[in-house]
Amino acid sequence: MSVDSNEDRLSGARVLVVEDEAAISMLLEDMLLEFGCEIVGPAARLATALEMARSESFTVAILDVNVAGEPIYPVAEAIAERNLPIVFSTGYGGAGIREPFRDRLVVQKPFSQADLKRTLAAAIAAAAEG
Repeated sequence: MSVDSNEDRLSGARVLVVEDEAAISMLLEDMLLEFGCEIVGPAARLATALEMARSESFTVAILDVNVAGEPIYPVAEAIAERNLPIVFSTGYGGAGIREPFRDRLVVQKPFSQADLKRTLAAAIAAAAEG
């Protein structure tokens, strides 16, 4: 499958956004809208994110690893239980991700629009191949 058809998967995708920094959240939302995605959230607190992870309908989640000083892993676990793809967003890179989530895709802050698009498309594609 070509990269273009992978990136086409983003059009209409519902993306759960969990990010506590308003500027980054707005930047993410702008990028996602440009990709043709629908935004679920954003959630800036762990409790809100956990509720959304369990109840909302979405295609993929972008999770800030540290939300208002709290690790994101309870939310990641709830999403993993639903077998939905996760992309972690962090300034620490893949080394900062705990087991059992080390195999998940990571977009390292600061990220470009191209990085985000490629990573989200890869996460959705991998989930589709299942």
